[in-house]
Amino acid sequence: MNGLVDMITKVNSAVNSFVWGIPMLIMLVGTGILMTVLTKFFQLSHIGHWWKNTIGGIFSDRHVTKHTDKNDKAISQFQSLCTALAATIGTGNIVGVASALIAGGPGAIFWMWVVAFFGMMTNYSENVLGIYYRRKNSKGEWCGGAMYYLKDGLGSRKGCKQIGAILAVLFSIFCLLASFGIGNMSQINSIALNMKAAFSIPTQVTGVVLMILAALVILGGLKRIASVTEKLVPFMAILYIIGTLVIFFANIGHVGAVFGAIFKGAFGLKAVGGGIVGSGVKMALTWGMKRGVFSNEAGLGSSVMVHSNSNVKEPARQGMWGIFEVFADTMVVCTLTAFSVLSSGLIDLETGAVLSDAADSALVGQAFATVFGSFGPMFIAVAILLFAFSTVLGWSHYGTKAWEYLFGTASTIAYRIVFIVIIFVGATMNLSLAWDLSDTFNGLMAMPNLIGVLCLSPLVMRITKNYVDRIIRKKTDVEPMLSVFPDINADHAE
Repeated sequence: MNGLVDMITKVNSAVNSFVWGIPMLIMLVGTGILMTVLTKFFQLSHIGHWWKNTIGGIFSDRHVTKHTDKNDKAISQFQSLCTALAATIGTGNIVGVASALIAGGPGAIFWMWVVAFFGMMTNYSENVLGIYYRRKNSKGEWCGGAMYYLKDGLGSRKGCKQIGAILAVLFSIFCLLASFGIGNMSQINSIALNMKAAFSIPTQVTGVVLMILAALVILGGLKRIASVTEKLVPFMAILYIIGTLVIFFANIGHVGAVFGAIFKGAFGLKAVGGGIVGSGVKMALTWGMKRGVFSNEAGLGSSVMVHSNSNVKEPARQGMWGIFEVFADTMVVCTLTAFSVLSSGLIDLETGAVLSDAADSALVGQAFATVFGSFGPMFIAVAILLFAFSTVLGWSHYGTKAWEYLFGTASTIAYRIVFIVIIFVGATMNLSLAWDLSDTFNGLMAMPNLIGVLCLSPLVMRITKNYVDRIIRKKTDVEPMLSVFPDINADHAE
């Protein structure tokens, strides 16, 4: 058994190095840069508009939060955001940030910001394409995602029908595998280990309880998942942000030193962990980008599968929720986690060396303990419980949509049952390998998705211009671009 694990580890390490090489990182950030330029820096030039129509709309526009009726299989815009955030705001915001700081030093946070800034427009583009190419299945549910815009979008290009279909299948396979890794076992394992460390709860007990809770939600389908996440996500995010803000104001005198260390580490103005400057920059860049993607998932094509279930009509409007999703996940939550650790004295801000034997979530727990005392690690354990469990709920939907694309709508119950059983496995096994496998499948998912976004980038540009002309500039002589399917476009335009 150990020999098999060692072999898998070696193979995965080789694949991971290839997947997350410099060309992949260039492709990832390059896609975001391209979409930013093509949309004329939409995340900045129309910041007031997308802010007003996302988080601002929750308080001013009842259509944003209004639930659909019982027979309508779509969910509200707010529910789609919460379900997407449920999947993205997870252990990556705690464990991922800590591991990035340990391996890449403070400078890794800068590159995490870079990925997030341009990732806003990658996520925007994915959602625009998801809405534009979505269709309804036999149950009347919306189906959208990278597999559909690869098959119907890229596949509609001259000579690309076969490659579009192949990439759609590959994306679905990688998504399915990732749902058991990043979306299940690694999340549940983090919960179980933290519950055992903080409250001495046996991992088997945690596994059984989480499996039962997940079954009650997941077997109820997307509407039940969305109903739970729209209550859980705001609660857990606000609770965690309050905790980090308490640390921020307690250590406000360290703001200059912390942000100075982040910028110096990012550009090699000092060594990381005593290493050479060039190596430090590479580690900061690689780990910042890798953990940035793990956290906000921009470029993976994952969250678009739930955004496509929104009752929204305008592709660009759902795209704006994608911008806010990345902003909230990385610019807010990850930054506050990073400040909590860097201002705690557990990392030498001059060299980037870690001054603690703690790793990952334990490091964040120690940082919280500097302000909250013994309550700090318990707070982090509860935060990971909420963050990771919500991620499991969100990813159960992603895996379901990938399974549906590959095997049909009728058989999705089989996937949900297997997914629920895997929860217990994740809680009771030593799954350090699961984290490495998660990185690999993240990268493998991103490849076909980014190819689709890049090839369809002119379409995203046209849809964005169409929206800006009609909605922002109030032009009345412009026909809406709402769907690639004429009948859906006609229905929505009415």
